[in-house]
Amino acid sequence: MCGIIGLLLADENANVNQSIFDGLTLLQHRGQDAAGIVTSERGRLHLRKDNGLVKDVFQTHHMIDLRGNVGLGHVRYPTAGSSSCAEAQPLYTNFPHGICVAHNGNLTNAEELSELCRNQLKRHINTDSDSEVLLNIFADSLLKESSKNSNGNGDHNVEDIFAAIETVMKTCKGGYAGIYLINGIALVGFRDPNGIRPIVFGTRPSKTATVDGTEALDYVFSSESVAIDTLGFNLDRDIEPGEAIVITMDGKVHTRRCIPSNESVHAPCIFEYVYFARPDSIMDGISVYESRLKMGEKLAYQIMDRYPNHDIDVVIPIPDTSRTSAVQAAYILGRPYREGFIKNRYIARTFIMPGQETRKKSVRLKLNTIKSEFAGRNVLLVDDSVVRGTTATEIIQMARDAGANKVYLTSAAPPIRFPNIYGIDIPTRKELVAYERNEDEIAEILGCDWILYQNLKDLEDSVREAGECSGNAFPHEYESSCFSGKYVTGEKIDDAYFTKLHDIRNDTAQESRRFTKMDSTGSLLPPGSHHGCENLSNDKRTRG
Repeated sequence: MCGIIGLLLADENANVNQSIFDGLTLLQHRGQDAAGIVTSERGRLHLRKDNGLVKDVFQTHHMIDLRGNVGLGHVRYPTAGSSSCAEAQPLYTNFPHGICVAHNGNLTNAEELSELCRNQLKRHINTDSDSEVLLNIFADSLLKESSKNSNGNGDHNVEDIFAAIETVMKTCKGGYAGIYLINGIALVGFRDPNGIRPIVFGTRPSKTATVDGTEALDYVFSSESVAIDTLGFNLDRDIEPGEAIVITMDGKVHTRRCIPSNESVHAPCIFEYVYFARPDSIMDGISVYESRLKMGEKLAYQIMDRYPNHDIDVVIPIPDTSRTSAVQAAYILGRPYREGFIKNRYIARTFIMPGQETRKKSVRLKLNTIKSEFAGRNVLLVDDSVVRGTTATEIIQMARDAGANKVYLTSAAPPIRFPNIYGIDIPTRKELVAYERNEDEIAEILGCDWILYQNLKDLEDSVREAGECSGNAFPHEYESSCFSGKYVTGEKIDDAYFTKLHDIRNDTAQESRRFTKMDSTGSLLPPGSHHGCENLSNDKRTRG
C-alpha cells in the first residue's frame, strides 16, 4: 500500500513543492519505505526520491530545487519488486514528452506485461516494479494514439489521453490507482475498473490566478481525503472505478469512464477501512471513523452473544488504529475504556515493516504498558486485525507481564487466511496465524485466554451502515479476498501466480534480497549499481 498525491496550481509562478511535502507527510502512514517528489517548471522536470521517511528524504536544498506549479508525490510501502531506491516513485520515462507516474496498488499480470514491453513494444524495463510497467504501457499507448490522430505533428489531445488510459485499463490487471504527469500537457488521475484502490479529487480557488476576471482553480488528487482537507482544498469526489480525470495545463477538466460500469464490479478494498486509512478520511463517501465505530459495536454484541457471562474488567486498545473500535466496544459492553499501552510515535507501523524479525523486535520498542491498568484485571484487548500473529503474541505477553489476570483478544477484522494481491503485504498463506486454524488453536499460539474475530458479514455491514448514516449508501460488494479467498479480478488460490508470489515475497526471500543485493528474481545486481538510484539532475543553471 502506498500514498500518492498530485497537484496543479493555476498560477504558473507558484510552487507545489511545500504542498506536496505536506501532503506526503499526511499520507506517511501509508508507507515508510521510500518517498519521492517530481515537479515540472515550465517544461523542466525536477525529481528527488530516496529510501526513508518524508522528513528525511527532503532537505532544504532539495525543496529549493523542486520548483514548478505542477507535481507528483509518493510514499512507498513495498509489496512487489524490491526495496531499492530505484523503485522509489515517482518513476519517469522521457518519451513521449516526459511522463511521470505515482502509483498505488499491484498489477497481477506485471510479469507478462514486462515481457510485452521488452519484446514487443521495445521499451526498456529497468526495475522489478509493476509501476514501471504501468508507466510504459501508458507511454507507448499515448504515442500510438498521437501517431494516429495528430497528422504527424506530435501533439496530444485529450482524446488521445483517454484512449491511452483505456488501453492501460484493458491491459493491466489488478488493483491500482495512479496519477500521470504528462510534461507540459496534463495531470491525469485514474482508478482501476473495480475501484479497489482509493483516489479522491479536490479543488480550491487560486489565491493569485484568475481566468477572465474570475478566480481560477487549483486541483489535487490524493489517496485519501485527509490530505485534501488539510491543504485547504474542497473534497469534490472519489474517482469512479474505470474513470480518468484529465486536467490540462490551462486548468480545463475532462472526465470519462474509460471502462463502462456494466463491464466491472465496484469493489473497494475493505482493509482500507479496517487498517490503512486514517480515521479522519472519507472513502467512497463513507467515513472511516464511523465505520470503525460500527466495527466496535458489532464486536461487542458478538462478545455478549458468545460469552453472556463474560468477566471482562476493562477494554484496552492496541494503538493506534483500533482505538475507535475499542471505544465503542467498551461503551456497548458497559466496561471502562482505558489506555494501557503508550506508543513511541517514532517507530514505524509494525504490520508494514519488512521482515518478521524486524516486526517482532520493534513491538517492545514501540509500546510500553501502564501496569496499573493491567494488574489483577481481566483485560479485553482490541486490535484492528491479526495477520502473522507476531505483534499480537508480544503484546499479549506484555499484558501478562504487567500483571493481567486474564487476557482476551478481539479483532475488528475476520481471520486473515488468504494472501492479498492488490497491494497489501499478505503474500503467503503459511505465514498467516489463522491459516488452517480455528480460534482455539490461534488463541493457544498467541497465548491469550480466548480470541474472537469479527465475521465478514458484520464487517461489510459496518462499512455499509456508516455510509447510510451519512446518506451514502453503498450497494456494491467489497474486495475482501484476504478473508474470503475470492478475488474480484478472477484469480484462483491454486493458480501458479500464488506459488510464484510466495517464492518472491515471503519473509525469508525478502530478507535474502535485502542483505545480498538481489533483485526479485534472485539475480545478483551489478556491483556498484546503487540499484539505479540516480535522480534526474536538478537544473543548476543561473536563471535570468
